Amino acid sequence: MSRSTHGITLLLVTTFAFGSAACHRGAISPAPSTAIAPEAASRPVVSYKRVPVEPRPEYSDRLDSAVSQSDLDELWSHELMVPVEGISPRTLRNDFSAPRSGTRGTHGAIDILAGRLTAVLAADDMVIGRMFSGPVGGIVIYASDLSGRFVYYYAHLDRYEPGLKVGDRVPKSTVVGYVGFTGNASSDAPHLHFQIMKRGAGRVWWDGPPINPITFLVLNGVRR
Repeated sequence: MSRSTHGITLLLVTTFAFGSAACHRGAISPAPSTAIAPEAASRPVVSYKRVPVEPRPEYSDRLDSAVSQSDLDELWSHELMVPVEGISPRTLRNDFSAPRSGTRGTHGAIDILAGRLTAVLAADDMVIGRMFSGPVGGIVIYASDLSGRFVYYYAHLDRYEPGLKVGDRVPKSTVVGYVGFTGNASSDAPHLHFQIMKRGAGRVWWDGPPINPITFLVLNGVRR
């Protein structure tokens, strides 16, 4: 099914070349950098039009038994936004099942390549749950949807949006950070490592089974 049927009106979008990079979550380490934010004058002028959600496309990637068809239907109803400003769903590369370097696992996420300091956006109405910096994911954010059913993981940020803190409730399309290459990402390929998970059980709520974002990102990346 073509994603153009979602009625997204794009006035001006800046897109970037895409590729993949091996990356995953890591342990806590020193605080993030304080790079200068992009100038407002450089922001793309874009908008989107929301329409009722159509039937969910068939999900074809590997799925953990803990994730139900009901979960997928619910996630589809959220009309998620591509979490990088100026990026269209149609240009995303599906590297969810790509082998993870040095392990037997797979990527379990998608990498969205964009210029350093491109705005990173809230893909959904969400609550910020964890913020820290580690040697693998670099500067990261874990957030959950408002129901607490899903977790959104953002990695390799250059920095956070000033004033963002754990516990904040942020609307979809709000700027939460900026694309970078912190952690184990290559400086030659700044990108956002973006993962969706069903919320994990107990204290490790941020480490649940992954769901491929490709099917569910239906809106162009447009900041508020």
